Formats: sequence, structure tokens, C-alpha cells
Amino acid sequence: MSTTICQVMGFLVSSLGVGGSIMATAMDTWSTQDLYDNPVTAVFQYQGLWRSCVRQSSGFTECRPYFTILGLPAMFQAVRALMIVGIVLGLLGLFVCIFALKCIRIGSMEDTAKANMTLTSGIMFIVAGLCAITGVSVFANMLVTNFWMSTTNMYQGMQNVQNRYTFGSALFVGWVAGGLALVGGIMMCLACKGLIPEESRYKAVSYNASGRNISYRTGPYKGGSGYEADPRTRKGAGYEEAPRSEDGRRPYPSKYDYV
Repeated sequence: MSTTICQVMGFLVSSLGVGGSIMATAMDTWSTQDLYDNPVTAVFQYQGLWRSCVRQSSGFTECRPYFTILGLPAMFQAVRALMIVGIVLGLLGLFVCIFALKCIRIGSMEDTAKANMTLTSGIMFIVAGLCAITGVSVFANMLVTNFWMSTTNMYQGMQNVQNRYTFGSALFVGWVAGGLALVGGIMMCLACKGLIPEESRYKAVSYNASGRNISYRTGPYKGGSGYEADPRTRKGAGYEEAPRSEDGRRPYPSKYDYV
């Protein structure tokens, strides 16, 4: 029962993590304009992975997608790739995990196959969570670097107006989603151990005689000294030595002399 609960909880937590990663990737608030020095403004800007938006004080919002790929920074494209890879792995892990649930029976699938599928889905969830966390962290590092560079330029008077961007809500959603996917993958890997059947039973093999009615009789055993002199020298089956005279000659030829 505990294995089933752990497996189902891992599936649910991982599902939340994958859904959160999809939501974070589609959100436009990865970076928002910093209003610390100018809290009252008529225009508010925020950016996502796929487009940048401008919201006016009247409530009108206009978004413009990025029409270029090569013109974007390399780290920005790496963040896109990490989030997409994490989503794909998470969806594949959910598909495999559905068939690996212990409470679902499909045909004559054995527990060993379910254990392997559970471990596979758990590894996919862990990699998906790491991809999401890494992608969000790289984007956050880019924001921090650009923020302090913009602040330095403003204080040095190099530019009169400089927009600074800070963390948006999509970053926090991505961090939480990656953590949930990572925890769910670990739970799936732990549930895999309980699904492996114990191989402590061995099949005994019985050997039977090939004949139908075979009986073995035991007779009395006659022991000996191990060596007894045999006065007769056997040259063949049924050989019997004929009696000899005093001078060593046979009185009459034996029938064995012609053999």
C-alpha cells in the first residue's frame, strides 16, 4: 500500500511540476521593469521568452513577439532550449508513468516491467526538473548582471534614462515547478524499489527414472581382504586347468590345448 501511495503522490507532484513549467514558459513576465526610482509612470514594460509587452496607464496592453532568432543573445536561446527540453521530458515521463501505476492493470504486465517503467519516468522527471531550474537560474543571472550594469551607467551619468528590469513572476513559477518535478521524480524512484518482486523463491527440479517399474534390490555384501591369490590363470571364459602328473605333464591332452 505504501508503494502505491508513494507512486501516486509522485505522479501527482510531477504533474504539477510539468504543468508549472509549461505555464512559466508561456508567461510574459520573466522580467519586469523596475519602478524603484520612478513609481509613477505612464508606461510599464515586461518581457518573456517569446515576446515583449508594454502596458499603458489607461490599461491598454500591446505585445510584440521576437521576430528574430539569431539576433537574440546566446544565453537567452539556451534558456528557451532548456525549458522546451524539460517540458518534453516531463510529458514523456507522464505518459510512461500512467502505464506504470500499480493500481492500473494493462493485460498481463508483470511487476518487473512496471518497476522499470516507474524508474524510467522518475529519471525523466528529475531531468525535467533540473532543466527548468537551470533555465530559470540562467535567466535570473542575466537579469542580475544587466541590472547592476544599468545601475552603474545611471550613476555615472552615461545615460539620462535607463530602464532596469528585475525578476518577474514567471521566474518564481519556474523555480517552484522545477522543484516539484524534481521531488516527484525522486518519489517515483523510491516507489520503484517496492515494485521489484523478491527473488527468494527457487523452483525445485525433480528427477525421475526413465523406466516404468525399476526396483533396486540390495543383497548381502561379502567383504574380503582385497587380495587373494588365484591358483588358476584365466585365459578365457570357462577355462579350467586339467590335472597334471608328478613330472608336470598332463596325462591326456585337454580340450583347451587346441583352442
